[in-house]
Amino acid sequence: MTNVRGNWKNWYEFLFSSIGCVVGLGNIWRFPYVCYKNGGGAFMIPYFIFLFILGIPVMFTELTYSQWSNLGPGRVWICCPLFRGIGFGMICLTGIVSIYYNVILAWALYYLVNSFYPTIPWSTCTNDYNTEHCYTRIQQTYLNMSINTTVLSPIVNALNISRKTATEEFWENKVLEITNGIGTPGVIRWQLVLCLLAAWGIAFLCLIKGIETSGKVVYVAATVPYVFLTILLIRGLLFDGATEGLLYFVTPRWEQLWKFSTWGDAAVQIFYSAGLGWGGVATLASYNNFHNNTQRDVIILLVLDGLTSFFAGCVIFVTLGFMAKQSGVHIDDVVAQGPGIAFMVYPEALASLPLPQLWSVLFFLTLFTVGLDSQNHE
Repeated sequence: MTNVRGNWKNWYEFLFSSIGCVVGLGNIWRFPYVCYKNGGGAFMIPYFIFLFILGIPVMFTELTYSQWSNLGPGRVWICCPLFRGIGFGMICLTGIVSIYYNVILAWALYYLVNSFYPTIPWSTCTNDYNTEHCYTRIQQTYLNMSINTTVLSPIVNALNISRKTATEEFWENKVLEITNGIGTPGVIRWQLVLCLLAAWGIAFLCLIKGIETSGKVVYVAATVPYVFLTILLIRGLLFDGATEGLLYFVTPRWEQLWKFSTWGDAAVQIFYSAGLGWGGVATLASYNNFHNNTQRDVIILLVLDGLTSFFAGCVIFVTLGFMAKQSGVHIDDVVAQGPGIAFMVYPEALASLPLPQLWSVLFFLTLFTVGLDSQNHE
């Protein structure tokens, strides 16, 4: 039978493409919060248990049936028409994920552009979109007055005032322009529209000739995030409070292991971060040589996925420790999940560093390349 799909020119193209698919935003903004929430270092026990008893068999199955058939998820189930709906479901899920990934890429591009301003917009409360309840956590300013938070908190609680940091107001009032409710749809943010078009355009250019172009792009897209994260970690370890943040992240809280939710979150994180059941890795494997060693690939990819998640968690928490130390609050008060880490907590920390523009550009380039790499291989 003629091979109409073609093959990767070498094994490294497949490996780096798969790394880009497996290592994504779930490692950077979801894993640190889930790990902290479920016992810190203790969470690594159920996480790596499920990595081996769930992740390896599922990914091995996906890679094997696609590689040996040289067919993607949409057609591979011709071997058993009863299961054809699985392939269609993977394609639909990939389409949905691609749409929301590009929205995240648009946000990252918007922050990246704003990182070049002489004064980073989310570092102050003097912008036109800020409210009277805005404050900057590092300087402890509120209502344009320098005041100690231990004194301020009882007053704020008594008056039932909702305080928001400068980064929160930038995210909600400037980037998203969140309205009061679903009855007020708001207006189209033309800046985000342009960023979204740019994100789709960059993804298109990376995939314009299939694996001929994507196979070359991955050498950069899959390695650059690790370079940026390493730079940010080294810089973060020099922060005052970095050690406390790192210890807070890795110190086991063994009582969490007795909770069913901890084990459930570990299993979900494996499927989420490794992209199992979405069809991305299976599609990449369909371009492999028939005799490629899938067992080796599965072990490399999943172990790297787990280590990357832990590494990203260290980067995040050394910065959170610095923020907590500077603002005089507990780390619990600066921990957030999902977009909160990427677009509120981390920008706030970066804005307080020397040369904040440099560190903001590095971080959002990392976020963009990670998201783009995952997007291109979904």
